[in-house]
Parts: sequence; C-alpha cells; structure tokens
Amino acid sequence: MNKIEHIGIAVKSLKDSNALFEKLFGAKHYKIEEVASEGVKTSFFKVGENKIELLEATNPNSPIAKFINNKGEGIHHIAFHVTDMKSEIKRLKNEGFTVLNDNPKVGADNKLVAFLHPKSSNGVLIELCQDIKD
Repeated sequence: MNKIEHIGIAVKSLKDSNALFEKLFGAKHYKIEEVASEGVKTSFFKVGENKIELLEATNPNSPIAKFINNKGEGIHHIAFHVTDMKSEIKRLKNEGFTVLNDNPKVGADNKLVAFLHPKSSNGVLIELCQDIKD
C-alpha cells in the first residue's frame, strides 16, 4: 500500500452534503459519478493532497443504504492506493485478511477496487484502489 487514496463518507443526500462539505473545505467538489453496479452516486473533494468521497445510495438495497440504515451517516471506508492489485490481494489473503473481491471490479474515479471485510481489520472497511491504465 502506497498511501491513503481517499476516505469514504456515507451520506443521505449528496446535494445537502456537498453544500455542507463545500463550506467546510472552502472548495467545491470536482466530480460526481454514479457506479450503477454498486447502487451508489459519489462526489469527490480534493483537500490538499487528500481526497474525500461522499457516497449516496441510489437504491434501498445498496451497501450504502444498508450502512446508513444500520449506523447512520458517517465514515464508511478508508481507501489505500496500490500499484499491483492482484499481488496485494494475494499478500493480504496470505496474512489472514478476508478479501471480499477476489477479482477487482471497476469503481469510481477511474479505479479498480477490492475490499477487505471489516471483521478482519478491526471493524474498518478497507478499500484497495489501483488506477485503471488507459
């Protein structure tokens, strides 16, 4: 893992949360994107060298909707940048982590993504992100 790629925050409303975080950061979001396969709409903010991803459910069965129903709005995951997703998945499995995606999938912000189950990482959902090469 090279660095924190972003922090994901589950929100009920992108519209309301974008306005709130624009005030907090003193800057507008730079991208809104829907990931239909995950039932989520995302909004990204750049804060210095860091990124914050707001996540709004687009259907009641999405992981974000379930998260908000169970825990309310708040930090959903921490994402780490990796350069070789497949070898990192293998390494983490060998270290005893539960990987939720043996095969990475396309996520937001032009990334391949895979997740570690929070039960294997002290209750924190970890996302691995690798840039998709053009």
